Amino acid sequence: MTTSAPPGTGQGPTENSLRRALKRARDGVSLDVTEAAVLLQARGEHLEDLAASAARVRDAGLEAAGRPGVITYSKSVFIPLTRLCRDKCHYCTFVTVPGKLRRAGHGMFMSPDEVLDIARKGAALGCKEALITLGDKPEDRWPEAREWLDAHGYDDTIAYVRAISIRILEETGLLPHLNPGVMTWTDFQRLKPVAPSMGMMLETTATRLWSEPGGPHYGSPDKEPAVRLRVLEDAGRSSVPFTSGILIGIGETYEERAESLFALRKISRAHHGIQELIIQNFRAKPDTAMRGMPDAELDELVATVAVARHVLGPSACLQAPPNLVDAEYERLIGAGIDDWGGISPLTIDHVNPERPWPQIEELTERSRAAGFELRERLCVYPEFVRRGEPWLDPRLRPHVAALADPATGLARPDALLEGLPWQEPDEAFTATGRTDLHRTIDTEGRTSDRRDDFDEVYGDWDALREAAAPGMVPERIDTDVREALRTAADDPTKLTDAEALALLHADGPALDALCGVADDVRKSAVGDDVTYIVTRNINFTNVCYTGCRFCAFAQRRTDADAYTLSLEQVADRAQQAWDVGAVEVCMQGGIHPDLPGTAYFDIAKAVKTRVPGMHVHAFSPMEVVNGATRTGLSVREWLTAAKEAGLDTIPGTAAEILDDEVRWILTKGKLPAATWIEVVETAHELGIRSSSTMMYGHVDQPRHWLGHLRTLASIQQRTGGFTEFVTLPFVHTNAPVYLAGIARPGPTVRDNRAVTAMARLLLHPHIPNIQTSWVKLGAEGAAEMLRSGANDLGGTLMEETISRMAGSSYGSYKSVKDLIAVAEAAGRPARPRTTLYGEVPQERRRAAEASDGHLPELLPVLD
Repeated sequence: MTTSAPPGTGQGPTENSLRRALKRARDGVSLDVTEAAVLLQARGEHLEDLAASAARVRDAGLEAAGRPGVITYSKSVFIPLTRLCRDKCHYCTFVTVPGKLRRAGHGMFMSPDEVLDIARKGAALGCKEALITLGDKPEDRWPEAREWLDAHGYDDTIAYVRAISIRILEETGLLPHLNPGVMTWTDFQRLKPVAPSMGMMLETTATRLWSEPGGPHYGSPDKEPAVRLRVLEDAGRSSVPFTSGILIGIGETYEERAESLFALRKISRAHHGIQELIIQNFRAKPDTAMRGMPDAELDELVATVAVARHVLGPSACLQAPPNLVDAEYERLIGAGIDDWGGISPLTIDHVNPERPWPQIEELTERSRAAGFELRERLCVYPEFVRRGEPWLDPRLRPHVAALADPATGLARPDALLEGLPWQEPDEAFTATGRTDLHRTIDTEGRTSDRRDDFDEVYGDWDALREAAAPGMVPERIDTDVREALRTAADDPTKLTDAEALALLHADGPALDALCGVADDVRKSAVGDDVTYIVTRNINFTNVCYTGCRFCAFAQRRTDADAYTLSLEQVADRAQQAWDVGAVEVCMQGGIHPDLPGTAYFDIAKAVKTRVPGMHVHAFSPMEVVNGATRTGLSVREWLTAAKEAGLDTIPGTAAEILDDEVRWILTKGKLPAATWIEVVETAHELGIRSSSTMMYGHVDQPRHWLGHLRTLASIQQRTGGFTEFVTLPFVHTNAPVYLAGIARPGPTVRDNRAVTAMARLLLHPHIPNIQTSWVKLGAEGAAEMLRSGANDLGGTLMEETISRMAGSSYGSYKSVKDLIAVAEAAGRPARPRTTLYGEVPQERRRAAEASDGHLPELLPVLD
């Protein structure tokens, strides 16, 4: 690939290459990076030609969106929450230092009163957006910022952003649009409930501008392109309407500029979450390191807007800030923009204070002269207003609805600006939907094999296939399997990664030998007894918008198979289980947008109140993070409160494969591997033990299994908190990622045997209990795993909807006698256990033996 010359060097494309690229643009042919770089250099008549074709693309998009001839803007106030930052961008005048703030009589952060004063004045002028902009993580660099946050009771800057956003919503009615810089996946979960949209400029993907001394982003950790691209990915995974864009003229080449546009297009297509892209031209500022750098010329900006329109297509929303050009508005409209961004009648542009906003009346006239009607939008774009869930949190729906025209999603001109309560939805635990699904899934099945929003909710399937392909390529294994078997038999703790990988690929006689070694290790570690637990699964809701692509359990609230149990029904099911000898209830559910973060506490209390002796094994790490972010508590604080409410242990589900390469194929919005580890380790530190799991046989390979098992062993060595490891073979039948043609149809028998055997060896001696899943493998398959290193059969379950919704054909219940029979088929004795693998009290044993673990009756169907 040829490298284009930097802007301003005098070198340019050949006439023939420019004509070819222009023709492809006119004809609507998809451009590649090289062609886009050529078109970025179009000038004169060629630029007019390029802009004209870009404008046609824009017009087609507006027609399809139902607003032909409309150009939009947002009436806003600019709130610089803090001008402290840990970065050192060489062109920035927004950022300052604590000493200058003190000398000017300012605090390290704007106070709530200062913020609300601006917001109220903006509301009085009809503004609907509060643009909250601030430096990146100032407390990491400046002790004064840390001291301010501590003195005001905030754990970090994000906590203050969340708190002030709630006050803006409740006291002014403005909608916060948040620009706090680089955010983690967890930060998005914390802020999504308080802001309908967020943003962060990509600026450029040119790593050299960050890594090389003298570059505009050198010394700025948050400006690393890979970091910023990850933020954009996490925003899409979290279903956050997000604004991004590029900054042109900071030293990038034309090809680097084109690559930035293509990177944005890739993320936009994968997640459909980028609501607008800003094409911003560099303006040199005095008292900065780049004060001598020439401004990006207007032709540069016009060409970049036009190329961005061609690259990103008709549905993209493109903005160019009108205050950064000298009233050349018609040229930007002619190049394909459809939005002017935020314009304030009250506050200055604090990032470009020398460039005043144009008057809205002037912009209206100039837009009309170019043939466009200027219409006001909200900070969240109309497409996302109309999409609703999962893009808008239920707690924000009333605030957005108060300002949005329901027909267009644009701002209502007559909207009344007044604060509304920010609160959890009412009646969170009203029983709704198919509450008998735990019974009828075995008799009547599911209504359909997929959700009605199959083509939208999971992201772009074509982009996903492209991303999944490299990770599914098998590896060549050269390690001697016989030597690896000798190491395993002698001391499995000495297995190297190469040896372990060879054994994970074992087949035929080598696989038989591997399973024999694992079975010997099992016998020496835990003996011959096969353990099981009399337990009941209670899946309290299957309403979920997370977008896990392997999950057939999740439903929208309006889907035919959706349901939510009342607290009374949860308690009833726990009581029924206790009556037939259960010692545990395992409770998990979908991430229901209407359930408050405290709902999990209510569920645990409901069970403990009804059945004080029941062990509550509940809430996956994903649910823990959901509860913590909804309540504004830290994970540690939330788990402590959950323990006080009655939580005893947590399931180590939501792990899938602890490798983000695989996780982001399997799931759109689930927690990253590092966050899963953080939750589990925090739980263990608080004395809340957990199981551990691995779901395999989808888009993974043995190298991913090895990494996952090594990670679990490492955690166990640090915390000792895992009670067991549970193998979870992927059930493919109704899984969206399989129906889309991406995942393979579950693991083979060979895979199951190898994973079970290697789990025994790689987790030895740290995690002594290896559990196999009769729900996913059936009785015969489970018995085979007992001969391959497993020692536990899990539970009676009594009800099971997650695997059954996915298409498992092995039912949702096993009696005590059924489980004993599976153990006997493997030639082993069986005995009951508690969650922590202790002895079951005689009273519980007698109750289970009397009923055989059978429920006397099922809960009635909700009328």
